[in-house]
Amino acid sequence: MAQKLETYEEKRDFGKTPEPAGRSRTRRHGERFVIQEHHARSLHWDLRLERDGVLVSWAVPKGIPTDPKRNHLAVRVEDHPLEYIDFAGEIPEGEYGAGKVKIWDSGTYECEKWRDDEVIVTFHGKRLEGKYVLFRTNSKNWMIHRMDPPADPEEDPMPEHVVPMMARLSDLPRNDRDHAFEVKWDGVRAVAYCDGGRVHLESRSLRDVTKHYPELRKLGRELGSRRAVLDGEIVALDEQGHPSFQRLQPRMHLASESAIRRRMADTPVTYMIFDVLYLEGRNTMALPYTERRALLEQLDLNGDNWRTPAHHVGEGKAMLDASKEQRLEGVVAKRLDSRYKPGSRSGDWLKVKNGMRQELVIGGWLPGQGGRSATLGSLAVGFHADGKLVYAGNVGTGFTQQTLQDLLARLQELERPDSPFEGRQPPKGTRFVEPELVAEVEFRGWTTTRTLRQASFKGLRDDKNARDVIFEEKLE
Repeated sequence: MAQKLETYEEKRDFGKTPEPAGRSRTRRHGERFVIQEHHARSLHWDLRLERDGVLVSWAVPKGIPTDPKRNHLAVRVEDHPLEYIDFAGEIPEGEYGAGKVKIWDSGTYECEKWRDDEVIVTFHGKRLEGKYVLFRTNSKNWMIHRMDPPADPEEDPMPEHVVPMMARLSDLPRNDRDHAFEVKWDGVRAVAYCDGGRVHLESRSLRDVTKHYPELRKLGRELGSRRAVLDGEIVALDEQGHPSFQRLQPRMHLASESAIRRRMADTPVTYMIFDVLYLEGRNTMALPYTERRALLEQLDLNGDNWRTPAHHVGEGKAMLDASKEQRLEGVVAKRLDSRYKPGSRSGDWLKVKNGMRQELVIGGWLPGQGGRSATLGSLAVGFHADGKLVYAGNVGTGFTQQTLQDLLARLQELERPDSPFEGRQPPKGTRFVEPELVAEVEFRGWTTTRTLRQASFKGLRDDKNARDVIFEEKLE
């Protein structure tokens, strides 16, 4: 199977790359292996086996599987010289395979079978132990399969979908020292599934939003071979570094990749990571907040488009005051001993807001008057109670011209002849729509009949199911 080294040499300029030329052709006896983590254009792992005086090589995009239930693609690449077994460094930009190379593991192997289409070996490395088979599927494409039992028999399966844990609306807790306080970020919630250097993002309604935020894919490269499920908030920061939900709006609703790429330049996003739900084969959701937080901070996830914001134990009022001064939405207080409860809106987590904001369902709209006669004037909104949509008032401010245009087009597609509201109804002349869109609304307060006072539109939320929108009562 071993090829000659001409292909390896033809692809490289050894005056520019620090990779070994391997011109000596020294033949060594032994069966060594190396796995190199290669941060090239696409992160992958290079598996190299010493054989017939060269390193027979495969590029493995998602790393070496540790469980026999998972097979990974392995692409056969050109043979490398034996000197490459110790190579680690930076391949310069413009050269073949440009990017950082580091040794992920090395050691020896025992060969049981070596054919042109199948290789069976047992690895003895620092990180990798066990029997594997590499088998060719077509041309350069192979698969690598673990033949032994799982490397860690007690490994927990990685969760496929997690509905995020939510916070209850409240004032600051009385038992200040029993809570950690974090900034409440004005963005959209997202759970990140990181595996084999790849990232998959889901909204709190379990919708796949990975393609909407391409800049967050680099987080997978940062984690490398570490498998993790992270919880956080995607935000768009304004010129002062403050999160702005309205600024994020254009990124949330784009469909085409070209439009998303254009928006990345003027509206980049940042993933504020505040929890870890799974890490390196362990489901961490049953651990108390303090232990999960310690694991998260050990990951040191702070890059161009992601951060692990600080938290503070106690000092809730001081942090709330500081958040108000910085025009932030508020704080979240989390009990230090709280477990992560997927899908729960628990009193273990409390959100304390500087202003009043809530998600509400759009059930209709009124045409505008005067300069807005050709578009909408206000939205009729409501919340669910006992399975019924209850009218909660109209929202008539906070719209930009672009918002008015885009929103009207979506509402016209959802028109229906009758009202979706039960009981009290919006004003005469309201045009009703299917109650599918969820609006984020800022307001001054509620009347005794639970009607909004001085409401302003902040944006649409497509990360929440309209059926889940209820009246948020403050936890006493």
